[in-house]
Amino acid sequence: MEKAPLFHEVQRFRQPWIWALLGGVALLMLVLGPISWGGLVIVGAVAGLVYSLRLKTEVRADGIYLKMWPLHRSFRRIPWSEIKQYEAKQYRPLREFGGWGIRWTPGKVAYNVYGNRGVWIERTNERGVLVGSQHPEEFVEAIDEAVQ
Repeated sequence: MEKAPLFHEVQRFRQPWIWALLGGVALLMLVLGPISWGGLVIVGAVAGLVYSLRLKTEVRADGIYLKMWPLHRSFRRIPWSEIKQYEAKQYRPLREFGGWGIRWTPGKVAYNVYGNRGVWIERTNERGVLVGSQHPEEFVEAIDEAVQ
C-alpha cells in the first residue's frame, strides 16, 4: 500500500468572472437572435469543460505529481533527481504566462488555476515549471521534508 502524500491540493476554476463571461456570451446569443442552437451548445460544452477542470498536486516520496483532469488521464511526475531548486513565489499569470490553465512560454511551463502564488521548480535539464498553489508555503515544506 502506498503512503499518503506529504502534500495534496485540488484546485478548480470557480472564479465568478469566468461564469459571468460565459453567461454573457450565451445571453447575447439569445438576445441578438435568431437563436443559434449550435452556438449555445458550444458555449455549454465550454462551460462544462471549465467546470470539470481541476488541478491535482501531490508531493510524494519519489517526486512531485501534477494532473490537470480531464486533460491528463494520469499524473505527470517530476522526480527529485530532475529538480535543481524550488521556491514559493508570487507571479503575474497574465503578464508572465498569458493566463491560467496549462501555459507554455519559452523555457517554462505553468500549471495554474487561479490566484498569483505558487512554487517555481527549476529543473536540471528541462524547462522550469511553475505550479500554482493556494498554499505555496506548505507545498515547499512538504518538498523540504521529502528531499531530506
